[in-house]
Amino acid sequence: MSSASGALPQPRRGRPGPWPPAPPPQPQAQPLSWAKRTGFQSRVSGESLPSASAPNSGQVPLPRPVEAPADLESGPPPARPNSVLPPPPAAAAVAGNGERRQPPPPPPQPRTRRRESDGGRPNGQAATPPLPQLQEEEEAPERPAHVKYELRDTPGIFPLVIYGFQHYISMVGSIILIPLVMVPAMGGSAEDTAAVVSTVLLVTGMNTLLHMFIGTRLPLVQGPSFVYLAPALTIINSPEFFGLNDNNFKHIMKHLQGAIIIGGTFQVILGYTGLMSLFLRLINPVVVSPTVAAVGLSFFSYGFAKLGTCIEMGILQLLMVVIFALVPLGLGITWAIAFVLTATGVYSYKGCDANIPASNNVSAFCRKHVLRMKSCRVDTSHALRSSPWFRFPYPLQWGTPVFSWKMGLVMCVVSVIASVDSVSSYHASSLFVATRPPTSGVVSRGIGVEGVSTVLAGLWGTGVGSSTITENVHTIAVTKMGSRRAVGFGAILLLLLSIVGKVGAFIASIPDVLVAALLCFMWAMLCALGLSNLRYSATGSSRNSIIVGLALFSSLSVPSYFQQYDVHPSANSSVPTYFQPYIVASRGPVHTGSGGVNYVLNTLLSLNMVIAFLVALILDNTVPGGRQERGLYVWSESEAAKRESAFMKDYELPFKMGRAFRWVKCVGL
Repeated sequence: MSSASGALPQPRRGRPGPWPPAPPPQPQAQPLSWAKRTGFQSRVSGESLPSASAPNSGQVPLPRPVEAPADLESGPPPARPNSVLPPPPAAAAVAGNGERRQPPPPPPQPRTRRRESDGGRPNGQAATPPLPQLQEEEEAPERPAHVKYELRDTPGIFPLVIYGFQHYISMVGSIILIPLVMVPAMGGSAEDTAAVVSTVLLVTGMNTLLHMFIGTRLPLVQGPSFVYLAPALTIINSPEFFGLNDNNFKHIMKHLQGAIIIGGTFQVILGYTGLMSLFLRLINPVVVSPTVAAVGLSFFSYGFAKLGTCIEMGILQLLMVVIFALVPLGLGITWAIAFVLTATGVYSYKGCDANIPASNNVSAFCRKHVLRMKSCRVDTSHALRSSPWFRFPYPLQWGTPVFSWKMGLVMCVVSVIASVDSVSSYHASSLFVATRPPTSGVVSRGIGVEGVSTVLAGLWGTGVGSSTITENVHTIAVTKMGSRRAVGFGAILLLLLSIVGKVGAFIASIPDVLVAALLCFMWAMLCALGLSNLRYSATGSSRNSIIVGLALFSSLSVPSYFQQYDVHPSANSSVPTYFQPYIVASRGPVHTGSGGVNYVLNTLLSLNMVIAFLVALILDNTVPGGRQERGLYVWSESEAAKRESAFMKDYELPFKMGRAFRWVKCVGL
């Protein structure tokens, strides 16, 4: 009895611990919890039983001092000369019934799995065991609750088809709506729009497969990016294109192709030379968030201004998309209603033709209603009847690209913005598909491949560069499909649809007002996705709030000054009001001795995303703030990642292609 009582802690000054003290009614429960944590086995049968009830144990333990609970909760007490040490693990304890019982093994340490690199937090800031400790673990990690199929999973044929198709359906707005805005702005016909849409489908499928094989290998769709839309519209409205009357679509497209190829080449250099690895040190959620949000906010002058040309159908389309949260379904319902209204003559005005421009109409009545007819009716486009069933988009289909250094320099800066947007998508998607964040080498490799994709987009003539579609991350979270095989299946489907000319013509026949309503939803979601990057940082930080607020305000205020500079109500009457902000290159406030310098500076300083990026980048890297407060992206270490087989299977190039590119630093891990 004396030996057992010696095991109980003597009254002494309590030591504060992280846990609250036990309640007074159950003083015997605490020694048992301490004993379980430390492996202590008492020789007294009453203390070895799981029950803390003294009357049923057969042995009444000594009363415990009042100060003891706080001390026991702070951890095991230090050894004292008069205390009885617990027996070694190999020794056997004798239970109250006389049987020998082996002491339980010490509590197992929690195994750190390969998908806990972020420490259970999205920004990976909690301290975790380093990667080398995981090199011998070959078993599959525990599947997170937020994903059904992980990166290397192979779903069955039915899930592959369903999820692959659903993945692209949810992003159809990002893939097809950009040509519906750009081609009419270039003076192209409905047939030209159908051809560009088919080209976009081909290039999107081709670039997605390219990124899956030699890029980051994450399930990310590479398609036309809204980042390139605003600078493309600025180039379209350049002063040298004013007054074109014949073949203006192909003439402008060739200049766009040249600028896109230059910007893509710069992005290739940024990725494959290792410059992107250095640039990653300056990029974090506080920089990415206002930059991406400014991309969506930059088109506020186009959205409702265009939607208002047929206000009832535009509002209905917007409501349908919000209610059903799916672009194709909302579009189908509204399109059917517009078809019925057109067939019943609601949008018919006697003696007026929607295909005749308002400026060519003699009748004042027709001039008043021709814009409404063109926006509301579903039969104004004849592309579906005139387009061929099969048409294969080919490189240089619009002619030889025209290279201009001033337009190319604008696209080089924009390619940096696109890279920043893609970096955030790499980090977020890696967490959604339950793998470790990529290394800086994998990120650089992905940016290099995106540059190659942009060059291909310029050669084929999509009108904009190619980049990771930001909505892709949201789609992965909603569908819970992280398998890259499903995304690859969808890419192959796009390749097949691209050669069917009627598909592009069908998309080109969407009424303008429905396109504007869909874009209002897409740009709003893009803005929300940009701001959601703040969840990786300390969202309650006043430092971060001030930086993001200043960046967003500056991104709206500074470009507004450039876009409205020297604008007169009667000037540029031939340009629609929603395209007025993009003619700044011809009348901006910057006036130097070089016309090219004026063009570049006036254009760049009128782009909302450029201003947001510059303000956020400078402030975040100069205003003091801790790593946790800033939410710095944590990338996997290259040398440690190479010793983990699971990481190698996720990101290593297939068919041992990495061996052929060992001389390129950033192609490997």
